[in-house]
Amino acid sequence: MNTLTYWFLIVVCVAVEIWGHVIGNQDVTLVGVFAGLGVAAVACLLYRADRYEEFFEAGEER
Repeated sequence: MNTLTYWFLIVVCVAVEIWGHVIGNQDVTLVGVFAGLGVAAVACLLYRADRYEEFFEAGEER
């Protein structure tokens, strides 16, 4: 996931959270929060996978 995609998804999640506050619906706010956490978690997993792949290609083991 490139940086532009990551920040775009985070901005969309924050917009959903704000919209949930504006319309007064806590469920929509929670969807935005959990979606944002999911985006951050997937980005971390992809980053770790890339680093592991670099170590694997270099012949190093952790």
